[in-house]
Amino acid sequence: MVNDMTLGTKKNKDSKSDKVTSIDKLRNIGFIAHIDAGKTTVTERVLFFTGRTHKIGSIDDGTAVMDFMDLERERGITIGSAATATSWKDYQVNIIDTPGHVDFTAEVERSLRVLDGAVVVFESVSGVQPQSETVWRQANKHKVPRICFINKMDRPGADFFYAMDTIRKKLKANPVAIQIPIGSESEFRGFVDLINNQAFVYEEDSVEPKLIEIPKEIEENVQRYRAELIEKVAETDDSLMEKYLEDLSIDISDIKIALRKAVVDMKIFPVLCGSALKNKGVHHLLDAIVDYLPSPLEVPSIEGTDLKGSKVIRESKNDEPLSALVFKVVTDEHVGRLVYVRVYSGSLETGSKILNVSMNKTQRIGRLLKMHADERKEITVANSGDIVAVVGLKNVATGNTLSDAGKEILLESISFPDPVLSVALEAQSRSEQDKLGIALSKLLEEDPTLKSETDQESGQVVLAGMGELHLDVIVERIKREFNIEANVGSPKVAYRESIKKQSTAQGKFIRQSGGRGQYGDVTLRLEPLESGSGLIFESEITGATLPKEYWAPIEKGFNEAASSGVVDGYPVVDVKAVLIDASFHEVDSSEVAFKIAASMAFKDAANKANPYILEPVMDMEIVTPEEFLGEVLSDLKSRRAQISSMEGDSDIQVIKAFVPLAETFQYATLLRSKTTGRASFTQQLDHYAPAPPKKENKI
Repeated sequence: MVNDMTLGTKKNKDSKSDKVTSIDKLRNIGFIAHIDAGKTTVTERVLFFTGRTHKIGSIDDGTAVMDFMDLERERGITIGSAATATSWKDYQVNIIDTPGHVDFTAEVERSLRVLDGAVVVFESVSGVQPQSETVWRQANKHKVPRICFINKMDRPGADFFYAMDTIRKKLKANPVAIQIPIGSESEFRGFVDLINNQAFVYEEDSVEPKLIEIPKEIEENVQRYRAELIEKVAETDDSLMEKYLEDLSIDISDIKIALRKAVVDMKIFPVLCGSALKNKGVHHLLDAIVDYLPSPLEVPSIEGTDLKGSKVIRESKNDEPLSALVFKVVTDEHVGRLVYVRVYSGSLETGSKILNVSMNKTQRIGRLLKMHADERKEITVANSGDIVAVVGLKNVATGNTLSDAGKEILLESISFPDPVLSVALEAQSRSEQDKLGIALSKLLEEDPTLKSETDQESGQVVLAGMGELHLDVIVERIKREFNIEANVGSPKVAYRESIKKQSTAQGKFIRQSGGRGQYGDVTLRLEPLESGSGLIFESEITGATLPKEYWAPIEKGFNEAASSGVVDGYPVVDVKAVLIDASFHEVDSSEVAFKIAASMAFKDAANKANPYILEPVMDMEIVTPEEFLGEVLSDLKSRRAQISSMEGDSDIQVIKAFVPLAETFQYATLLRSKTTGRASFTQQLDHYAPAPPKKENKI
């Protein structure tokens, strides 16, 4: 089995990136974008022009190096993050190419957690799209500096300045053009480098840019945007601002130094342009990556806690104690279990012993591998700043921290969204039932957004994921990689329950039948909370009323009872439980009794609090030719959609709507049918809302 970032048996002997690089010349970057913006195509060109590959891979031909899974090549999309390392002008560039589809957003989350910089690829016609906003928010969350690349400038309708404006308006960012295009659509020939004030064009069939005089027809635009660039950079640097205000000459080197600092501080997001498919703009994008994105030395030192909870800081130095984060675990058919690790400080050596702080287990490093998609190269040491794969680690999970024993540090783990859709799986024979269990255990270990449980009544396995495509891919992998044919039930929606009003109830659990009995008495007040608040437990009583040793069992009883609501057994959310009264027996009270009493109190109070069902609502964007607009809107109305906006661009209409997830099954097929394949849509979970009284697709 070869999966996301998994390395097969091939070995690369030609890469210049295998030599040891000083940490200041190291760049850990990722390519992130909305689906079909072209980030994998950009990555393939980067690998070719840096000499990492000797032939340009193509998504359409199924030869993309970074999309090496059979499913990726068949479907023409990136499913799992793929990692590689290359070099450019004496800099080592570690690259992770991430998926653009919302169903695989966890791959972006775990990648951004361990990267120091990112290239955000935007499509020149649409600019910011729904998943662009999602990955941008993820990058903000992890404080990752970014540069922007406006791709597909040769497409009909391409508009560099419109795309840049969407970054400003929709992402509330500060994009600053460091290039402007020469021509657009079929007339796109190259660009002007505003920092160096130079123009570059690509002659027919040329992959190298040619330096020319700045075309007369765009001189005015060049002067305008170069002045804007200098002004924006000067605003971030006091010494440059003085020169700017005094109208003094500013050196190009000073602009670059100040711009680099502004990018690292996330005050400015430089914008470049090109057409990766036609090999245009990639060389200068590589220059921008090494010139403006940070090395591990320039990002804040990693912070964590020691075993006592005190704050610990580790600098990106090889002589510091080891601190490393596991960000991915996969199974490879050739080498077994591969654990992907970002080393923040210190170093990992083959054969050395390390401590898994998260699980308090000491383990030995087997082999260390540098990765290039599905190829690998064995190394003996991974230094601070490196991203590597480790063979031989057991009892390790995504988000675990590795450190030196005696110098422990616990890093913040990686959080993933909860699944919203599920299907029922059933092995076709008893002999395949055990095989299915083994396959699922491996897939669950790889994918933190995948959840599985067995329905005790039917014996079916209920598999929950991020969407139809996510679950479809998992089922297909079970079939191909594990040779298991499973019966698959219809998709089911992950509903939730909540309450509408405050209520109070007492739960009393008493068992006295000779000898020591059981006694627990709990009174809870339930209060509804705002959407997204989760579950909260508080106490208004003191230790004089009830010994504090019983408080934790009460909270546990509440949480366990809330995992199965009183309406239809869905998990309860957005509720606060307040312990307002309790009594105990000196002899008969126990933790188990109070846990059961709390569960009884919760169930009783929830029934009196007007409980109701919540359903997941998707934020959907549909792009359709204007001639089909009426039919698309009519269909959306039948799906209980709330239209939030409509924008027209020539004969193309963009509809944004909130649609209940239960109404979106098979929508892709229906939309293609209604629009002769000319419309497309994307969707992502936005919020939970009250469900109508009659609902289908229940778990």
